[in-house]
Amino acid sequence: MPNVGDQAPDFELSDQRGEPVRLSALASAGPVVLFFYPAALSPGCTREACHFRDIVAEFAARGARIVGISADDVAKQRRFDEAHRLGYPLLADDGGEVAKAYGLKRRLPGLPAKRATFVIGTDLRVLAAVHSELNMNIHADRALEALPG
Repeated sequence: MPNVGDQAPDFELSDQRGEPVRLSALASAGPVVLFFYPAALSPGCTREACHFRDIVAEFAARGARIVGISADDVAKQRRFDEAHRLGYPLLADDGGEVAKAYGLKRRLPGLPAKRATFVIGTDLRVLAAVHSELNMNIHADRALEALPG
């Protein structure tokens, strides 16, 4: 699992519209707040994603972009975005390879990846890492605190 100062693994996945998104390309324009959530449309993940949505302007004011990622496929990510008007990329890690690269894949097959958030700088270095399975709002709040204001 990447810690503060570590190089974040680069990757490319499809977003909710089926468009390819590469982490390094996003980061070249400013910090990226990458949050991993277990399952689109589930109650806890909906609370977390909507909290990010509700303070997206604060992230934008600091030059940061929000990106969500889960093992759900493109179609489910699209339904999640449409149902809650999230308005930021939701990436489909349906093979779980990115979660594995970030050390978030669980050992028992069939279980969703762990919930975690990484603030990633333009050089792909991790600026902050937030880990909490139960406190949904802490992810967005701590990520925002980690960005220069």
